[in-house]
Amino acid sequence: MDPEWNDSQPIYRQLHDRVVAMILEGLLSEGDPLPSVRVVAAETRVNPLTVLKGYQQLVDEDLVEKRRGKGMYVSVGAQERLLSSERTRFLDEEWPRLRQTLRRLGLRLSDLPEDGAAAPSPPELEA
Repeated sequence: MDPEWNDSQPIYRQLHDRVVAMILEGLLSEGDPLPSVRVVAAETRVNPLTVLKGYQQLVDEDLVEKRRGKGMYVSVGAQERLLSSERTRFLDEEWPRLRQTLRRLGLRLSDLPEDGAAAPSPPELEA
């Protein structure tokens, strides 16, 4: 985990968000163990209680399960639940802003580049 923190939110929340991103990106799969609290605390130079608080949020959200004496593991179905909630959040919060920006710029979805393609030239404005 990247040990750089920003001041916009608490460190335990940033730790939580990093694990969520790792699950969404497939870097952590169902049944995979999370790095131990001690290891994360040492690598990131964060208090172990801060790491534990971030991990506990994941447990509370049923994304991670505790196995007594063994550690914490990604829960079955965690990625699907995260994808579903992220899609809903995107459509509710981000898409309306993007759609408004596209309209303001006079762009259509067909004007947007395909993945990896060069950006299109702007559409011609009517005089």
